Amino acid sequence: MPSMTSLTLTLHRHIAEIAATDWDDCAGRDNPFVSHAFLSCVEDSGSAGPRTGWLPQHAALRDASGRLVACAPMYAKSHSYGEYVFDHGWANAFERGGGRYYPKLQIAAPFSPVPGPRFLIRPESGVSVAELGGAVVQACEQIGLSSVHATFCTEAEWEALGAAGWLQRLGMQFHWHNHSYASFDDFLGAMSSRKRKTLKRERRDAQGCGLEFVTLRGSEIGPREWQAFHRFYVSTVDRKWGSAYLTPEFFPLLGKVLGDRVVLMLALEGGAPVAGALNLMGSDTLYGRNWGCDRDYPFLHFELCYYRAIDFAIAHGLSRVEAGAQGEHKIQRGYLPAETYSVHWIRHKGLRQAVADFLEEERIARVQEMEMLATLGPFKSTGDDS
Repeated sequence: MPSMTSLTLTLHRHIAEIAATDWDDCAGRDNPFVSHAFLSCVEDSGSAGPRTGWLPQHAALRDASGRLVACAPMYAKSHSYGEYVFDHGWANAFERGGGRYYPKLQIAAPFSPVPGPRFLIRPESGVSVAELGGAVVQACEQIGLSSVHATFCTEAEWEALGAAGWLQRLGMQFHWHNHSYASFDDFLGAMSSRKRKTLKRERRDAQGCGLEFVTLRGSEIGPREWQAFHRFYVSTVDRKWGSAYLTPEFFPLLGKVLGDRVVLMLALEGGAPVAGALNLMGSDTLYGRNWGCDRDYPFLHFELCYYRAIDFAIAHGLSRVEAGAQGEHKIQRGYLPAETYSVHWIRHKGLRQAVADFLEEERIARVQEMEMLATLGPFKSTGDDS
């Protein structure tokens, strides 16, 4: 693997080959999706591996003394599923022209469209994002793969690697921001009268179905709850014609290794779980991940995934809720457009230029779309006291 003066990059087929304390010293403690515990969980549960086509190739950059100074959660992939930033069109065009797009390298939190750091650097090490990115590119070239993709990275990483020649892509999600609300009613008070009435009606209808709502964390979540939630997860995947990457072992293991950072919101009927929403909690953010239900109830999805997440964030002093991919319907419920970022290094010059041209046009369209959607928010306009 490449050596850069006193820095050496190695690739690892298991996250267990890297000490948890060393990894987390680089990753920090803010975002659970790049923690050693989460990445171990997706491997140890059999969710990321040969079965799903996510083969770990975790990048570790060490100094002359052997100390880990930077790392990245990286996978060799023979497909583009489970990423939420779609490059199938790039792959199809390249392979129709006789190229070989797969396998590729993917720097990501597996199966998780959650923004956060992807190029993890030990503070005070002096290593830059561009240096780690350059080492990964060298590894990609030596292995002979087509490309490296870092999805849902930070804006700072996007800027640094864009300056280093990586291709920049803009995406969009919908995030809720806590403007020092004292309660859910305080949040509702920031809305226009019509939107406020709509949300109150939705909560009233959801809570009028005769269901009991509970929020459980870490060790409070037992085998019964996890078995039910895996059933919800598979049901949702089946309805969306997707693949159930996460195994039954993943969820209880997640609760074990991340403890109170796992927040499971359940709806019970007769004491039995009938719907649930899984969240992970970071230092200042609640991340909504998976949801599912046994049958339809009015507005239950909004109640479990959006409104109870806001309730939880306010009660715990969190600054925002990130409710996952897609969903313009979130705007009317207080979740406003937010940019997401990804960067792409492509070895073939012709494909790289074609993708660069496409991304330039896509970025312009994305900014215009976000500006338009932002006008649809439910909050009072200036001078509106309704």
